[in-house]
Amino acid sequence: MNSRKLPFIKSIAVCTLFSLSGMATVAYAQQAPIVCPGYKQPKTKLLGERTGKKLQAAFEAYNEERLADSVELLRDIEPKEEFDKASVERFLGQILVSMDGKKNGAESLRLLQTAAGREVLNDRDQADLLKLVGDLSLQEEDYAGAISWYDKWMDFTCKRDAMTYVRISQAYNELKDFDNVIVAADKAIELQEEPDKNPYALKLNAFHETKNYPEAVKVAETLVELFPEEKNWWTQLGFFYMLVESYDKALSTFALAYKQGFLTKKSEYKALVQLYASQDVPFKSAELHQKYMKEGMIEDDGDSIANLANTYHQAKEHKDAAKYYEQAAQMTNDPEFYRKEGALLLTAEDYKGAISALEKSLEMGIDDTAKVHFSLMEANFYDGDFRKAFEHAEEAKKSPSLRRNASAWIPYIEEKAKNRGIRL
Repeated sequence: MNSRKLPFIKSIAVCTLFSLSGMATVAYAQQAPIVCPGYKQPKTKLLGERTGKKLQAAFEAYNEERLADSVELLRDIEPKEEFDKASVERFLGQILVSMDGKKNGAESLRLLQTAAGREVLNDRDQADLLKLVGDLSLQEEDYAGAISWYDKWMDFTCKRDAMTYVRISQAYNELKDFDNVIVAADKAIELQEEPDKNPYALKLNAFHETKNYPEAVKVAETLVELFPEEKNWWTQLGFFYMLVESYDKALSTFALAYKQGFLTKKSEYKALVQLYASQDVPFKSAELHQKYMKEGMIEDDGDSIANLANTYHQAKEHKDAAKYYEQAAQMTNDPEFYRKEGALLLTAEDYKGAISALEKSLEMGIDDTAKVHFSLMEANFYDGDFRKAFEHAEEAKKSPSLRRNASAWIPYIEEKAKNRGIRL
């Protein structure tokens, strides 16, 4: 059992004691519960003597942390007046809130709703109760009900505060009414005395859910400006920049987040690596890619290694690119990676290495054999094996797309072979 005491229960006790002594007006004169224009505080209502005594006994049991006894005493009260009924319902409902159990939660909400619905409590009690019912409705996942009770509290008191609008925004978010999420969040932002991230976060989610990414970027920029120490806003801003294809801003944002130690997820490390590659800084991308693979921040698998090879290819680091394509081929058994390795080694003038890789791609059953034969023709030619070069040229000729280029090579191969005294 949770013996947590609620402030509203103490308020009831004060009301009870003052009511019994005829001094309730003093208790409620300290603060105005309602700020509506022209509001005049009505005469304070008092509990009946019999109900007041029983309510006081229940409070004393509660104060001694005998919650079960307090609940039993309250259930035994049979008030006749509406004000007395609402007071008992309010006290019992609030005690049940402090006790564990789903059943208690449902009953407490029902009792408090009934008490508020009678509209007979003194203004301060009624105002506090309306907001409490809103909070409990939100807690019990009655989101539409919560919004309704918060609206009733605002209508009754003519008060507005940032936290209430945040909770209304939360309720609309659960209902997936994202237009109203934004409306309520904006009102919360307008009323807040100190910056609070919650309404901004609700707006950000609403714009994301509705795919309004340009507006999401604006909110994320504000979050970074207001809360620069919170790492998640930096990375979210970076991802939103990517969604609106502002890749230069995305790179700047992720790079700053990296320098501050804000990157923690694989998706974030991958984004930084990809952005460096896409923004024409491939060597930096490849360096970070290697580093993060060693640290376990990026997967060390065939696809990842193939991406690393492609990045080194962009950086014109042909030997390194070829090395990683070979690793990717070994891990995935994809003959296309052997073909890419061979093509890069050919560019790097490692003809024997190129021949070996290209032949492996043929052995593994690559689909586009003509392209491989054309590369083998070049590699064997430059390696001085004109007979093999001729054979591969003849194979490459079988492809309509390569026929002209391969045919142009054949006289040149024949001439070189003839000069060397080699019969084809």
